[in-house]
Amino acid sequence: MHIAWLGKKSPFCGNVTYSREITNALLERGHKVSFLHFAPEDGEVDSWPGRQEVSLPCLYLSQGYTIPSLKSSKVLIDALDDLKPDLVHASLTLSPLDFLLPEICQELNLPLVATFHAQFDSKPRNIKSGTQFLAYQLYAPFLANYDRVIIFSEIQKDLLVRLGVPAEKVAVIPNGVDIDKYYPGVSNVKSEFNVKRIFLYLGRISQAKNIESMLKAWKNSQMGSDSRLIIVGDGPLAAYLQTLYTDDDGIRWLGFVADEQRRIEILRGADVFILPSLVEGLSLSLLEAMACGLACIATDAGADGEVLDSGAGVILDTQKVTGQLETLLPVFRDNPELTTALGIKARQRVLERYTLSRNITQLERLYAEVLKQHKVDYQRLAGIKSRFI
Repeated sequence: MHIAWLGKKSPFCGNVTYSREITNALLERGHKVSFLHFAPEDGEVDSWPGRQEVSLPCLYLSQGYTIPSLKSSKVLIDALDDLKPDLVHASLTLSPLDFLLPEICQELNLPLVATFHAQFDSKPRNIKSGTQFLAYQLYAPFLANYDRVIIFSEIQKDLLVRLGVPAEKVAVIPNGVDIDKYYPGVSNVKSEFNVKRIFLYLGRISQAKNIESMLKAWKNSQMGSDSRLIIVGDGPLAAYLQTLYTDDDGIRWLGFVADEQRRIEILRGADVFILPSLVEGLSLSLLEAMACGLACIATDAGADGEVLDSGAGVILDTQKVTGQLETLLPVFRDNPELTTALGIKARQRVLERYTLSRNITQLERLYAEVLKQHKVDYQRLAGIKSRFI
């Protein structure tokens, strides 16, 4: 099968990881993948091996959204017409082009699948989650015109259906992690930082991730010289927060770590992974931490609560995160047997529900269903047209 994948290569975020991991797995299963992605006209982007690539011109590219240039639609149409894929899969980048894709693919007679990454709070209560809800309201009328829409949880499905997307078009396929890469193993990170206990955050440094609540809790808890909070990632709040929370507080900022093997080494060396987000989709960083055997603490944002339910981790309310962490951090510091037990449960949960292999099998099944339905619809339309000729 030939899949034209429309996704993201930079800047680094969950969408980039999703596109890389899914397309890698599709290639390994013998499918052909053409990768179409946004890139500044004057910029250079590293190629990903094994894929034919097409750069779509854009005016602005960020972790959150993309502004395409005026000629991006024509470049996309010409590329799809030339590539002639069996199917288009768009890992939506929150760009105006997302709304044009159904019309473009209909004109080219190509079936169209979307993965909708918009974050949400599973119990919408705050301003940020309300803003995210507006994204669902904005996208729903257009998603109804896609052949299938992939989301990560039943909560998201219920929301989209209530907003008018036909239930039969919405497929729940949770994110998956490559358990052959992400697994518990030896790491020198503790000796590198000369500590006994490592708590880790890995992700964007943005308002939605609610990082400052975690940092306040760490500072207030006075965790001692044998524990360290390591922050891996970058984002709009990084420079500001680094001036307030420093090495003197037992906090080490590593910035964006591009080397995947280095990120895995850091995960393996940590004891506890913390994700204090106000809104989420389904965090790949959380799944990677679980696969590496870390005890995980995360808010009930997006589908993350579903991932950790029934004892696979500790679930926080998205409200008053600082207070909850002030209680939990010393407990996790002083009870290594607890973190070990939770890490084992976290790894087991990933093996049961969230492997990349399981994800790809579900995706292949969905592709087959879409192609079959597309063929039936095309034959029906051709029959109708023939009666009027």
